[in-house]
Amino acid sequence: MKWPNKKRIIILFVFLIIIYLCIHFEFFIPCPILLVTKKYCPGCGITRMFLSILSLDFYQAFRYNPLIFISLPILLPYLFYQLYLWLYQKQDFLIKYYPKKVLWFLLFIVVIYGVIRNIPYFSILAPTKIS
Repeated sequence: MKWPNKKRIIILFVFLIIIYLCIHFEFFIPCPILLVTKKYCPGCGITRMFLSILSLDFYQAFRYNPLIFISLPILLPYLFYQLYLWLYQKQDFLIKYYPKKVLWFLLFIVVIYGVIRNIPYFSILAPTKIS
């Protein structure tokens, strides 16, 4: 078994430490789209969703960002595989091998979700307020 590149291991380790510190000290970067437009972007609520998952509160995690929460079982195996390739095979992330139709479809879903979650009738898709 080949050992991963030391520089890549250090990058991964530093990234994980930064994530841990942000969670531990509750350092959140506010969404610039929400600050400027007062509208929710498709990614609003992701940080709180991951914190809820870490505390095993899956209902609240779903309420913060349903699209990403539902997409996680599909995305995580792919991301772990890409991480493996990046560490051990010294390859870059392989988004270029996705068919363009799939990427356009995913972009379409994200944009539609971003629009729908700001319509008052679909307010159930908006992130819940911090209590």
